[in-house]
Amino acid sequence: MPHATTPTGDPQLITIIGGSGLVGSHLVQKLARQGFRMRIGVRRPDLAGHLLPLGSVGQIALVQVNVRNAESVARAVKGAACVVNLAGIWYESGRQRFRAVHTRGAQNVAKAAAAAGVPSLIHISELGADTQSASADLVSRALGDQAVLEAYPRAIILRPGAMFGENDQFFTRFGTWAQMFPFMPVIGADHRQQPVFVVDVAEAVARAVNGRVRAGRIYELGGADVRTMSELIDLTLQVTQRNRIRLKVPASLARLKASFVQWVPNPWLTVDLVNRWNSDMIVSEGAVADRRTLAAFGIEPETMEAILPTYMWRFRPHGQFEPVKA
Repeated sequence: MPHATTPTGDPQLITIIGGSGLVGSHLVQKLARQGFRMRIGVRRPDLAGHLLPLGSVGQIALVQVNVRNAESVARAVKGAACVVNLAGIWYESGRQRFRAVHTRGAQNVAKAAAAAGVPSLIHISELGADTQSASADLVSRALGDQAVLEAYPRAIILRPGAMFGENDQFFTRFGTWAQMFPFMPVIGADHRQQPVFVVDVAEAVARAVNGRVRAGRIYELGGADVRTMSELIDLTLQVTQRNRIRLKVPASLARLKASFVQWVPNPWLTVDLVNRWNSDMIVSEGAVADRRTLAAFGIEPETMEAILPTYMWRFRPHGQFEPVKA
């Protein structure tokens, strides 16, 4: 079980792969406050400078890591008391493919951690990961989870649902649609999601780093509420104060549209997203029964109603300011 300091009083080293993203910035801040020293492995260290002020001078180091390159991973994990793998992509581009990052990349991290004798490995997957899924992303995640446990049986695997919080890829996408379109597309209308606050996920990872949960298990991290996609769109429109006609889009039509727009840089829709949203992504009954949820970490999840107004105001017609009524 890692502690912030070694028996000699020196700070313990935590390696975080893919630490510059949504979860990473919150996690780095939490671990810095606890006194850990961190090595952050990212593909572009020159774009991750925003992490350095989250700790004291010398506490956070940025190194170049590509999970597809086993040698770069091995260098990054050397000497670490714990390795956290946050590397992931939400759409494919160039060599960044789901199987390359989520499966082979995850395997590279697990093998490197095992070979280096790292005491603890925490791997971040995704709620709904399933080898039988229609989503290539979720298939690659499930295969990655299997590869991680084969290479490092004591790994802690966390599967968060769609994460919400400032700069997320979920509600901010819907907020952008509400600004862009005179109508609001609803994809996967009756399918259920269980969005989880990104800070709750980061806190769960931090507690796992500190040895607060059993190793060798898969934990499913869902939020406080289960909602259909239609209900989530309604919530988005309510919070953004947008009056839009809701248009239910059949999966086949959504896939057709996505097959064209997914090739633009930073696409607002992909075929794989359509497949994900047309399936239920909620915490399983088995995870609830086994207490492999946020409850295992002693975390009470934040509600969407409490958090969304704190950052979704920028999608309102008047931003954070209410119009002056005559």
